[in-house]
Amino acid sequence: MKLNTNNNAYIIGYSCLMVVIVAFLLAFVSSSLKERQEVNVALDKQKQILAALNIRNLSDSESEAKYKEVMSANAEENAKAFAMNSADYKAGKYCVYTCMVNGEKKYVVPVYGMGLWGSIWGYIAVNEDGNTVFGAYFNHESETAGLGADIKDSKVWQDKFIGKKIYNADGTVALKVLKSSEVKNADSEVDGITGATLTSNGVSEMLQDGFKKTKTLLSHE
Repeated sequence: MKLNTNNNAYIIGYSCLMVVIVAFLLAFVSSSLKERQEVNVALDKQKQILAALNIRNLSDSESEAKYKEVMSANAEENAKAFAMNSADYKAGKYCVYTCMVNGEKKYVVPVYGMGLWGSIWGYIAVNEDGNTVFGAYFNHESETAGLGADIKDSKVWQDKFIGKKIYNADGTVALKVLKSSEVKNADSEVDGITGATLTSNGVSEMLQDGFKKTKTLLSHE
C-alpha cells in the first residue's frame, strides 16, 4: 500500500520523527564536545587573568605553562577560586588569587557587573600593598563594537588603570571611572570611554562593588 504523503497524519508523524532525530544528534554532538568546550573556557579564563597581570599574546600551551607558574604561590586556594563563577561571586563567595610575577607577589581580584547591553566582568591585578593597581583586563557579553566593547578591545584604555590607588585613607573605595571632565583625582580616577557612558558607569560600579567586598581579603593576604 502506497503511503499518502499528503495525509496530515503522515506529515505530523514525519515532522515529529525528524525533530527527535535532530534533537538526538544535537545532544550527541554537545555531549561529545563538552569536555573540549570546558577546556577552552578554562583556558580563556586563564588568559584573562594573565592579561590582568600584563602577560599577553601567548600561545595556548605557553598560557597554560605561565598560568601554572604565576599561580604556584598559592596553588590550592587559587584552584578553588578558579572554580568560582559570577553566580558564586554574586552569592557572596568572593576570592582573591595570589600570584608571583617576576619574584613579586600580586593579587588578582575578579569583578562582575552590568554594562549597557549585558554582563561585563574583569580581573584587576593588585600590588602586594593591596592598594595599587598592577594591571587590568575587562571583558563583556554584548557591548557595542567601537564604543563599549573597547573595555575589552582597547589595551590603551585598560593600561590607564595601572598605578591607580584603590582605597582612600578611610578605607572607602577610591578607584572609579568618570567622564574626563569629572576626573578630579588622577591618582584613583580613570576617564571613561568616549561615547560609552553607560558601559563606563558599569565598569565603575563593578569596581566599587568588587573592591568593597574584597577589601578584607586583600588586607589579610
